[in-house]
Amino acid sequence: MLDYRYEEECRAEGYSAVCGVDEAGRGCLCGPVCAAAVILPPDWNHPALNDSKKLSPKKREQLFDEIQDHALAYAIGWASVEEIDAINILNAAMLAMRRAIADLPIKADFALVDGNVARDFPIPAKPIIGGDGCSPSIAAASILAKVSRDRLCEEMERDYPGYGIGGHKGYCTKVHREALLKLGPAPIHRKTFLKKILGE
Repeated sequence: MLDYRYEEECRAEGYSAVCGVDEAGRGCLCGPVCAAAVILPPDWNHPALNDSKKLSPKKREQLFDEIQDHALAYAIGWASVEEIDAINILNAAMLAMRRAIADLPIKADFALVDGNVARDFPIPAKPIIGGDGCSPSIAAASILAKVSRDRLCEEMERDYPGYGIGGHKGYCTKVHREALLKLGPAPIHRKTFLKKILGE
């Protein structure tokens, strides 16, 4: 259940600009990893707001616009395929999150981060396992990150047809594996993720 208890705890400790942070695409075989940071008004509630994975694509698109309309600040950060292969996906996800926080038009002073790791953040940060299902700020960030990356996957589908990226969004589905074996990897694929699939 979503409520503002984590945000309120931070404000009770003197923080005034608490952002929620989440990523999308960490487990995909291709494309960059995307992160979003969102600062919501303390009294904004939307009945449909939830973990992006529990929402339909249509509902995510609707909420994407509403979050942008109502948020005090939001930003999207990315880490490239090359960065993922160079520093590993966890570090790349942290990098994308830090970039999103840095790009917020209002400087955040505390970050609530989905997951169990918040590494090298420029501001105090608290990781929350399942945070996208309990913190409105993190849920909002999860939606912005998911929709932003899904839209990029549609572009990758057009640029690299044959892999089915518009459908599976880069995840390791049967369709994606079979396309990789038939076509080989494209420049958008994460080389470090393909070793078992391609037998390298």
